[in-house]
Amino acid sequence: MPKETGEKLIASNKKARHEYEILDTYEAGMVLTGSEVKSLRMGRASLVDGYVFFEHGEAWLDAAYIPEYLNGSWTNHAPRRKRKLLLHRQQIDKLSQKTREGGVTVVPLRLYFLDGRAKVEIALARGKREYDKRQTLREQQDKREAERAMRQRNRMGD
Repeated sequence: MPKETGEKLIASNKKARHEYEILDTYEAGMVLTGSEVKSLRMGRASLVDGYVFFEHGEAWLDAAYIPEYLNGSWTNHAPRRKRKLLLHRQQIDKLSQKTREGGVTVVPLRLYFLDGRAKVEIALARGKREYDKRQTLREQQDKREAERAMRQRNRMGD
């Protein structure tokens, strides 16, 4: 069987980018069971409620939803169990220190396969205030309108 290459996106957390201001991102491996990997290969997962916490010098991803494998038997996994993240010691120490200081949290952004290995992109994030969210939406809307006007103008010129 040929080895997988490249990146295959499984799930992304768009809500996190809306709710939080992303300060820094990290790529982490995950400790998974066989049925979890098979379920992920089917492209089914959700990171919406997921969060990262630190316990005894280890990083854990909790409340991320990986549904049970359809063809699994009694060996199937719990869909919302906590999963250990594989990060370098310095990264774990830095992230746990920042979260202890307060005002920031660590959220998962994307879940994907990279060369056949399941990875999760996590981010150090600060919660946006309501007016920041409205400002971001307004900027996106203005950008869309400007692009639409440019396309309209280019069509007229042809």
